[in-house]
Amino acid sequence: MELAPQKPVPVFPLPDLVLFPRTVAPLHVFELRYRAMVRDCLDGERLIVMALLKPGWEMDYHDSPEFFPLGCLARVQAVEWLPNDCYDLKVAGISRVRMAAVGREYPYRSARVTMLPQEPVPEDDPLVDLERQALIESFLEYAKGLGSPTTLRDEMPLEPLVNHICLSLGLEPADKLRLLELDSVLDRSRQAREWMARRAKPASPRKPEEGERN
Repeated sequence: MELAPQKPVPVFPLPDLVLFPRTVAPLHVFELRYRAMVRDCLDGERLIVMALLKPGWEMDYHDSPEFFPLGCLARVQAVEWLPNDCYDLKVAGISRVRMAAVGREYPYRSARVTMLPQEPVPEDDPLVDLERQALIESFLEYAKGLGSPTTLRDEMPLEPLVNHICLSLGLEPADKLRLLELDSVLDRSRQAREWMARRAKPASPRKPEEGERN
């Protein structure tokens, strides 16, 4: 687990993306204030906090719409500067965080964060392995039912596996945030499996490679 940043971290709030630790997501950044955020981020520790906007954000989007205090600290892993001065990014989730002391010293907001570690998961525990196999089977069946067969790396540890699947599911963003809030990765896995089991005709899973737009 990396240490919490000592300085306020830029906040990138979006209406439809909940990033999980140990997952990677693409972003397309075109709004002026967030282009400034990317440049400042690249000049520093390359850290941002991905946050989810609260309902009603449309009424105040160009000012300061409220966002949930739970988010995911992320590092900019790759960046492409486009000819129109916009950016394509890949961000890698590091840790769940809770934001406090939100400020606006720049065109965008920043916040001090407190890291929220997950409960430890003993990978050699037979019960953990059983949950892992059950989750893989559920997700492969879910993807097959959508006509989108997929594969998962057999050696992937439980936490990145669970979080990758949660990022990919067609859950509402608020439901994904509730999964992110869980301290137990095992509980997150079970709830994801329960959701997939309830989906008689599931919606298409979100593909991280499609990208999110601000």
